[in-house]
Amino acid sequence: MKERLGTILIVDDNIAILTALKICLEGVFDNVIALSSPDKILTTLQQEEISLVLLDMNFTLGVNSGQDGLLWLRTIKKHHPDLPVVLITAYADVQLAVKGLKSGAADFVTKPWDNDELIRTLKDAVDNSLNIVPLDQLEAEHVRKVVDKCHGNISKAAELLGISRQTLYNKMSPSKSPRGETS
Repeated sequence: MKERLGTILIVDDNIAILTALKICLEGVFDNVIALSSPDKILTTLQQEEISLVLLDMNFTLGVNSGQDGLLWLRTIKKHHPDLPVVLITAYADVQLAVKGLKSGAADFVTKPWDNDELIRTLKDAVDNSLNIVPLDQLEAEHVRKVVDKCHGNISKAAELLGISRQTLYNKMSPSKSPRGETS
């Protein structure tokens, strides 16, 4: 049994494209939500638990600059910074793709798309958004925040963390052996 990827929100003003994408992705995602207008994106994101957004770049008739998609991408990222957004457009160029990626897009797909490549791109975007931070990194970030909060006062930081000063020094040491001892 294949693992499904949660819920995808597809936003494209072309009904034929929405239908084709829905058919292509129904076996990959638990739920496929399709919007023909970007106006309901934020409402949908509040009402549904979305794993990924596939967002068209152009919604204004006769305008193919991609600015609509970039605006909506920035809006989504402002309200849902960790939600992966993959952009899709028939009017692709390298400059537009770079702008999209710099604005926070997880990836960029061109129409017409290859179904297998599209699915691989969407799976990668979901997987990358679920990256698990190693425990050592999480601990180091927490220790650094506590020490910063205590303005460098190691005794106070150790007390807040519930550990000895020496243990805190060991955790702050950049070179530790596998058992946590300083080298």
